[in-house]
Amino acid sequence: MMPSDAPPPEGNPRYRLDPRTIEMLVCPVTKTRLTLSADGTELISIVARYAFPIRKGVPLLVIDAARRIDEDEAEALRTRPASGN
Repeated sequence: MMPSDAPPPEGNPRYRLDPRTIEMLVCPVTKTRLTLSADGTELISIVARYAFPIRKGVPLLVIDAARRIDEDEAEALRTRPASGN
């Protein structure tokens, strides 16, 4: 049982995905670059229009775990200023 003052798993620094790891990962469908979502909970393939969840610091790069993103969301990601992933 977790103490009540323990941070949630998503906010725990232990589960943070290393930016160098993100640079090495590619979309399993298109083999193109992935983009970290603004809230850091998903890796997004703009080309394939899939958002792959990150759970406890582990990206789930399988289609069954991914959600589809629409054209508006993909366009917003294309035009988003680059962050210092």
